[in-house]
Amino acid sequence: MRKVVFFLVICFVSLIFPQSNTEAYSNKEYNWSYNPKPDNQPVTTEVIYEELLNKYGGFYIGDTDKKEVYITFDNGYENGYTPQILDVLKEKDVPAAFFVTGHYLLDQPELIKRMVDEGHIVGNHSWHHPSLVAVDDARLKRELEKVKAKYEEITGRNDMIYLRPPRGVFSERTLALSERLGYVNVFWSLAYRDWIVEDQKGWKHAYDQIMKRVHPGAVMLIHSISSDNAEALDDVIDELRRQGYEFKSLDEYMLNKKLREI
Repeated sequence: MRKVVFFLVICFVSLIFPQSNTEAYSNKEYNWSYNPKPDNQPVTTEVIYEELLNKYGGFYIGDTDKKEVYITFDNGYENGYTPQILDVLKEKDVPAAFFVTGHYLLDQPELIKRMVDEGHIVGNHSWHHPSLVAVDDARLKRELEKVKAKYEEITGRNDMIYLRPPRGVFSERTLALSERLGYVNVFWSLAYRDWIVEDQKGWKHAYDQIMKRVHPGAVMLIHSISSDNAEALDDVIDELRRQGYEFKSLDEYMLNKKLREI
């Protein structure tokens, strides 16, 4: 199923890539952030961020008129919890996206294969996890191309089109260049302080943090190194479904977005 949706997505996405020189673009650094809203209402972000994402084909939130959620993980290294996460996703029939670094690809090829075999998306999180704003065009291109090449070597697939900039640091130049290289930049509209492995507070903490932040169209950023996230995921999925949410893939969002623009 993902192959069909991916083919349609890539056909639409390929129509929008510019071919201009990135020297014409500002490299002013931005750090991704959003403005939370009360009562599980959709978040907003800075006007300039919205303008840049719209201009270069990125997004941070789905359709806010629908109770849909997109689960995404950042995988910089493996801490032993991704197999458990994949087990839950498989049992619950929930799609997800995993943004991986070069280290992760080298260290965990079997988990990469499993992600793909079970229908999940594997996205690019750069090879060395640098600030993409701080590196020149040639280095940025290498950072992304090495991840894509290793992913293709491991999986035999050529379907890596989503990018999450390390630490959410970006500029107009990085958005323009990565779009030209064939990527859709994916930020997020739901996250919490879950990445400090020495400061895990138990599954209920993770559950509560997610539940008080969830909203229609949420793109959830979860770190797979968190034991709290791994333990809470089953209950999070069950409760969100009880509340009427559906879990969608990034491919589904992009396909529907492009169809609406026709």
